[in-house]
Formats: sequence, structure tokens, C-alpha cells
Amino acid sequence: MGAQEKSQANANPMQRVKVYRLNDDGKWDDQGTGHVTVDSMERSEELCLFVIDEEDNETILLHRISPDDIYRKQEDTIISWRDPEYSTELALSFQEPTGCSYIWDNICNVQRNLNFNSLNSETFHSMNSELRELPPIELSTLPLILKTVTESGIADQMRLTELILNDQDFFRKLMDLFRICEDLENIDGLHMIFKIIKGIILLNSPQIFEKIFGDELMMDIIGSLEYDPDVPHVQHHRNFLKEHVVFKEAIPIRDPLVLSKIHQTYRVGYLKDVVLARVLDEATVANLNSIIHGNNAYVVSLLKDDSTFIQELFARLRSPTTLEESKKNLVHFLHEFCGLSKSLQMVQQLRLFRDLMNEGIFDIVTDALQSQDKKLVLTGTDILILFLNQDPNLLRSYVVRQEGIPLLGLLVKGMITDFGEDMHCQFLEILRSLLDSYTLSGAQ
Repeated sequence: MGAQEKSQANANPMQRVKVYRLNDDGKWDDQGTGHVTVDSMERSEELCLFVIDEEDNETILLHRISPDDIYRKQEDTIISWRDPEYSTELALSFQEPTGCSYIWDNICNVQRNLNFNSLNSETFHSMNSELRELPPIELSTLPLILKTVTESGIADQMRLTELILNDQDFFRKLMDLFRICEDLENIDGLHMIFKIIKGIILLNSPQIFEKIFGDELMMDIIGSLEYDPDVPHVQHHRNFLKEHVVFKEAIPIRDPLVLSKIHQTYRVGYLKDVVLARVLDEATVANLNSIIHGNNAYVVSLLKDDSTFIQELFARLRSPTTLEESKKNLVHFLHEFCGLSKSLQMVQQLRLFRDLMNEGIFDIVTDALQSQDKKLVLTGTDILILFLNQDPNLLRSYVVRQEGIPLLGLLVKGMITDFGEDMHCQFLEILRSLLDSYTLSGAQ
């Protein structure tokens, strides 16, 4: 039986119970100790209480949950009822009060849904009819929510998106349910939530993305996608993002919105390239790339207009008291900052590069090219190539001036220095671009 297999995964102290039956003498007989779950029967949508023996894995109790008011919760650890099938009183005595409350809530939810007419309407059982409302977000309705999300036609997908967006608490409730399932090691529930979230992401709605990629929900959303039923082992995406991805602030960024966008950009990229890389369609990938592109433009735009930030950045780069390692990080940041400027409109890009030139970026690159650190030298040449791709005359106008002669000398020296094949090509490309720009300007 499927429930027996699940019992191993759900062997949680919170769900450990003793089963008792009232005998003809009015005394409670101990039927055994096991773990209780609420699950559907094989080849049936009926939800039942299963208790599986903790020693031999046999079924101690199988009880179809009734819509009738037959259940009683006594104290904090006992649920009892008169079972119509056995014509006797049954009771579950829980090891933990938390487990008792959890199963009691499940029973109440199942009863509520059995008596909730709309759940039996064509709205949810036939995708050919108009989708009018979403099922309540509860453990017992996860199969119904999954069916609604994954079996909708094109018209219903639009309606589904609208319903999700109109329910302000939809994702909060779903993530609350995810955390409960995770605490109880409810693997079936976690697999369903994975499929629901994946299906919602594939709706490809920018408005939904805006909700689920916010700071409040993003890590839980990624957590729910760790439980892919098609992957044999649980993934550990949250652990990777928290423990192994270290955000280095080469220079303090004080705007919380900028920091939020930076973190969001990385996480959306990680979700796109790692978490759901094999299931996303081209349209969804394009929308996620659009979010990343928009965030980059937003971050660069705010930072470039923050005169205090730019001045502090260059002041630290020039300061003799700045540690060597810090200077390296600042140069790498400067390179990334220039690269992200591609997200800006062309006029804004050109203005930014001119501002950086006026702040003295070529002096910084000159220092970087004299480093013994090959990675730093490569970063310096990458910055120059970004400038050449933007406007070759910016760099040319610098190297023909007196203060630019050292940089030109380093570029020539780089041509005859054994930095390796890749680095040699970098220096060659820079010098060729400078000569091309000189020829073009001379022809004019």
C-alpha cells in the first residue's frame, strides 16, 4: 500500500500515536503504536487516517474521514470518534501535542472541504468550464490546487493568473504550508508544492514574478523547488545561497533597495540557470532575463547618479592606506559596474563612461596593469575593451596626453610579455582598436 511506503518518510515523533479501541467491557484496548498520516487511498480520492505500525510496517488503522461531526479532541493529545465501520469507539493518543493539533486541523480541513459544495462543482473538476475561484490553501486541497494549476487551458491560465494575483495571501499561505510539510517531512506534500510552484512560474506572468521574487518570499520559493519528484535526492539550493554565496561589498552600498535588487538578480539567475534550467521554456527564460536586465539597469542607474558613492569609490582606489586586497576587490567591482552599464540606454552608457574617465578610471587601470596578479591585469584590460566598445576616442584622447603615456607604454609592454595566449590577444585587440580609431579620426 502507498501509505505504508510513505510511513518511513513520515516517521516523525510529532505523528507518533497509540491506537485504542473501546471493548465490550468499556475498557480501552491498546491496538499498537505507529505513525499517523492523512492521505488518499489507492485509486481513490477519499482521504483517510492511516496508522502504520512502527515495527513491522503493517496497517494498524485505516479510517475514511467522515464529513459528519463525530470527532472529539480531548485535552492536548487525544482524538477520539465513534467509527461507523467498526461500530465502536476509537482513539489516537499522540506522543506530542503539536502532532495532535496538526492531525486535528487536517481532519477539520477535510471535513470542511467535503461539505464545501464549490469544491465538487465543475469549476475544479472540469477544465472545460470557466474557473471561478481557487481552492482554499490547505494540506487536503493540494491535489486540487495542483490539478487547477497544471491542467488549465490557455483561457483558464489567464483566469488562474488573475485569481492568484487577486488573492493577496495566496503565496504566503502556500509557503506556510510548505514549511509545515517540511517540518513534518511530508514528502508527498512537498512534491505537490514543487509542482504547483513550477506550474505557476510557467504561467510566465511578470506580475506573479514581482510577488514571488520579493525579499519576503524568494528563499521559501527556492526552498519549495528543492523537492523535485523527478530527482532522486533533495536539493540544497537554500544552503548554497546562504552558506556558499558570499556577497562582497567592495564599497558599502547604503541604499537598501539597491541591495535588494542585487540579491534578487543573483537569485533569479540561479533559479533560471540551476534550479529550473531543464524545465523552463524559451518565453519564461526571456522574461526572467528581462527581470535581470531591468534590475541591472536600475542598480547602475542609481549608483551612477550617487555622486557620494562614485567619489568614495575612487577615493579608496587612490588612497595609499587602502589595503592591496581591498584595491583588487574595488577594481573587480569597477569592471563589473562598467559591464552592467550595458543595461542602460546608449546615451546614458556614454555619459557614464565619460564621467568615469573624468574621475580617473584610466589612472586606476594603469596601476592595475602593473600588478603581479595576472587576474587583476586581465580585469584592467577588460575595462579598457569595454571603453573601446563604447567609444574608442575616450581611451585614445587619454593615451595621447602626457598623463596617458605610461598606460600606452604598458599596453606595448604587454604585447611582448608572456602573460599567456589569452592575455596577449587582449593587448593586441586594445592596440589595434586604438590604431583603428586614430586612422578613422585622421581620415575625417
